[in-house]
Amino acid sequence: MSVAVLGAGAFGTALAISLARKAPTTLWCRSKDHADEIRSTRENTRRLPGAPLPDALAVTSDIACLGAHDVILLAVPMQKMRGFLTAHQAALSGKTLVACCKGIELDSGLGPVAVLRDTVPDATAALLTGPSFAADIALGLPTALTLACDPDETGKALQATLSTDNLRLYRTTDLTGAEIGGALKNVIAIACGAVIGARLGDSARAALMTRGYAEMQRLALARGARPETLAGLSGFGDLTLTCGSELSRNFRLGLSLGRGEAFDPSITVEGAATARATAKTAHAMGLEMPITQTVTNLLDQRLTISDAADQLLKRPLKEE
Repeated sequence: MSVAVLGAGAFGTALAISLARKAPTTLWCRSKDHADEIRSTRENTRRLPGAPLPDALAVTSDIACLGAHDVILLAVPMQKMRGFLTAHQAALSGKTLVACCKGIELDSGLGPVAVLRDTVPDATAALLTGPSFAADIALGLPTALTLACDPDETGKALQATLSTDNLRLYRTTDLTGAEIGGALKNVIAIACGAVIGARLGDSARAALMTRGYAEMQRLALARGARPETLAGLSGFGDLTLTCGSELSRNFRLGLSLGRGEAFDPSITVEGAATARATAKTAHAMGLEMPITQTVTNLLDQRLTISDAADQLLKRPLKEE
């Protein structure tokens, strides 16, 4: 299988670098100027400085390049995915499309795989998710991810194609569980960042991670996911990484909220839209998701950090 990565952000570039160490790979950039710059410097200095590109990695801004590739990794932001797919539907038709973003679409409440199937119905849809920072992948550090694909035979072929010397993929056919785990861990990371930013302590962060994991399971099981999926890399694994590191944009947004500081609006933070979309979905389904709702209220400035902590602590006592 021949692979192209669409999206020259940090994560897309890192995946392309890792794959190109194994076989020739193409990285597509939206901007011709950006593509020219990467080709000339052999480095994505805008998004992933310090990570040289392998010789086997071709860089282009020509969408026609997709004709030569069977597998397309879509490293585009969740909230922009539908527009991107719609604009390039003809070029993507009939391909194997692997979403590499995490989140819930704000308007529809759908995850990345559902959006893929909705916009390019004749494509094969899959999802690559799990605990990973772009810099680690690009530097060749060991990383394990979940590849969600149904049918499993297609997943096996993709697993063999996309696994590299430093990128180990575990597969599942539970696309719903993988979608929800990858999306909701970002919401919990915002909450954990807010706790640390407000100096409420590591014990409070541990409590939020644990109860946040319970919310992830609650929604996933209500949507028909398997509980073991949430216990794996796409759920618990990603939650652990994202809630404990300032390399996470979602965690950094939470830090800013907790400190009462402004956050750079140019930085894409998938958890913000996901919190709002999930709170709406949970209300419609009659699901109790107090942490998700609290994050939404913080983002929309309906609560202060002090009020949010007080509200969560004064919830009725219950059995775990």
